Amino acid sequence: MSAPISSILPVTLPEMPKLGSTAAPAGGFQSVLESVVNGVEQSQAKSQQAVDSFLTGGNDDLHSVALASQRSQLEFDLFLQVRNKVVQAYQEVMRMQL
Repeated sequence: MSAPISSILPVTLPEMPKLGSTAAPAGGFQSVLESVVNGVEQSQAKSQQAVDSFLTGGNDDLHSVALASQRSQLEFDLFLQVRNKVVQAYQEVMRMQL
């Protein structure tokens, strides 16, 4: 008998500074970007580990493997869309005339 289906945990985003705060955290944008990239990499590693475990017979829950794989794909897609918007905003700023 398989284990009951566990609930999906919400995606947690890194702590962002409040608007209007005068003290910027050290390496603000870089540290946020690094933490997001690390989170996406960890999600993909967990997904691959779940697939490997399933293929070797260590995990009987196909639905948990499918959920881990889909979650990893969604996190990557979200990251890719945010990256595209940041690049687009940067290009727009660079096109501005002074």
